[in-house]
Formats: sequence, C-alpha cells, structure tokens
Amino acid sequence: MEIVSRTENKLLSRVEIDFKWNHKGSKTPSKKEVMDLVKTLEPGSNPDFIVVKNCKTRYGQALTTGVALIYDSAEAMRVEPEYIHERHKGFRSGNATEEAEEVAEEAQDGGE
Repeated sequence: MEIVSRTENKLLSRVEIDFKWNHKGSKTPSKKEVMDLVKTLEPGSNPDFIVVKNCKTRYGQALTTGVALIYDSAEAMRVEPEYIHERHKGFRSGNATEEAEEVAEEAQDGGE
C-alpha cells in the first residue's frame, strides 16, 4: 500500500489517509485487509476508530484506491453518518460498538 497523502485534521480529531494499493497477482483486498494495513501504517491507532471510504478498484487493473479516516475517539466519530457506522459494525470489537451507540443515543437525546 502506498500513502498518496496524509493529513491531520485537528478540527475533526482524525487523520485522513489517501492510499493506493497495487495488488497485482492477488485478489482485490477486502475492507478488513485495508483496515488492518492502515492500523499498521498509523502507529497507536485504535482499529475500532478506523473508517475506510471510497474504495475503488479500476476495471482491468490491479489497483485499488481509497480514503482511510482514523479517529481519536468514539465521540469524534459522531460526524460519520449512521450508515457508515452500520457498514463497519462487523469490524469493531464489542466495546467500541457499544460506546459508539451510547454516543449516538446521547446525540439524539440532546437534539430533541
């Protein structure tokens, strides 16, 4: 995997990584494989706070590009829409999922 750009977004408490992965001779990487590799590229990151978006593999090419967002906390992840949390639910440990749900419930209760 090659990091095209890495940006620290202090306002949203996250690191934004644009990547490209040349996987010639192997299958298209799964979202879990991408998340595991991002975790190793960003030391100290919590795998429960990683979001992978815009993964695209070009037809006829062994090249996948995308964006990985590494948040500092579940509180910071509130900016992500609910469908993104649902998409990544299977990759989270039980504690992180519960924490994210509690934060989401608090946000809904505060908004009423």
